[in-house]
Parts: sequence; structure tokens; C-alpha cells
Amino acid sequence: MTPAAALDVSIDCQAAVLQGCLVLPPDAFALVAFAHGSGSSRFSRRNQRVAQFLQRAGLGTLLLDLLTAEENAVDQYTAQYRFDIARLAARLTDVVDWLARQPATQALPLGLFGASTGAAAALIAAAQRPQRVGAVVSRGGRPDLAGQALPRVRAPTLLIVGGLDTEVITLNAAAAQQLGGEHRTVIVPGATHLFEEPGKLDEVARLAADWFVQHLRPAKR
Repeated sequence: MTPAAALDVSIDCQAAVLQGCLVLPPDAFALVAFAHGSGSSRFSRRNQRVAQFLQRAGLGTLLLDLLTAEENAVDQYTAQYRFDIARLAARLTDVVDWLARQPATQALPLGLFGASTGAAAALIAAAQRPQRVGAVVSRGGRPDLAGQALPRVRAPTLLIVGGLDTEVITLNAAAAQQLGGEHRTVIVPGATHLFEEPGKLDEVARLAADWFVQHLRPAKR
């Protein structure tokens, strides 16, 4: 496969300009947008590694910062923005709409990959755009924070949680019971919240790639 070039993009939404990194392999059959509630998602080594797995599977990726640089600087000290689920979800929904308007991405089936509180934003965006979002994957996420949106999610949803992340396992189990569409929960044995143990993040990436390929690849005619 010919390596795809990374394209820096700026997206106007919710009175902010968000920064992202878009990669579209030549044979991409779908696109996955990444959502994280804090930090610089597009420069995250974890997200970049997962994105590389997805790209090798024929999926385009959009690594995205849902917070501006100024908001992120404040959030590092206060954590106020990472739990502002309404703000994160509104911005991600705007990103979904933006992708639907771009010539290079508008025809591609779309999946959302959410981590931490970004998982809640991904599920709310999926509930608000059921005709556009075709699959969701949560990595160590807080889907419970999607609240009343959970029963309205129709996109097939995969919840991935570390086996040693006991509190988040409980929160994911409660959220899974409320999801309105197809869903599956996978517990990765021996993994903590960030999946930093050897081989665990690669396991997350393989699970995510399989899920997105299964649910986003167009059916053969």
C-alpha cells in the first residue's frame, strides 16, 4: 500500500477553530474520526498508533483536538473542559457535518473512535447523526456520560475496557445496558486505563479495526 500523506485541517465549529490531521489512504473505503476529551489528540502517540492500524486496514483517519490550545492549557490545571460533554459533543457533531461537506470525505462511511470523555461525545454525535455515523468504538471511555443519548444510539458500538480498570468496567457495563443498538463489550485482560502494558494497545487497535471494517465496509454487489 502506498503511504498516504497527512493533511492538516482547520474546522470551524461552536465558536472555535479545531485542528486536525486527516489521512486518506488511496484505497480508503471509510473514515474514522478520533475524539478525546482532553490533551492534544492529534499528537497522541496512542491515537497515532491506533490510527496506523486503521490505515493499514483501508480506513482513513482524522485525529482531532476537540479543545482549542487555550482551552487545553486551562484544562490541564482545572479539568473543567474535558468534562464539558455538551461542548465536546456539539463540536464533534459539527465535525461530522463538516466531513459530510468535504469532497474528499463526503462519500465515505464514517466511524467515531472515542477515548475517555471523548467516548461520550462520540455516542451523543452518533445519536444526533444516525444517518451519518455508522459505527463507534470506545477505548477506556466514559460512555455513561452520554446519559439520555444512549438509548438513541443506533450505530453498532464496541466498548473496550482494560481488565484492571475496575471502576470504568462498572461504568461501561451500566452504559451498555442503555444502548439502543447493537453493542459489544470487550475486557482486555491485564490492561490498565491507558493500555500502556506491552501489546495491549495493539490489541485495542486490532479490535477497533475489525469492528470498523465489519460495520463500515460497503457490501459487495
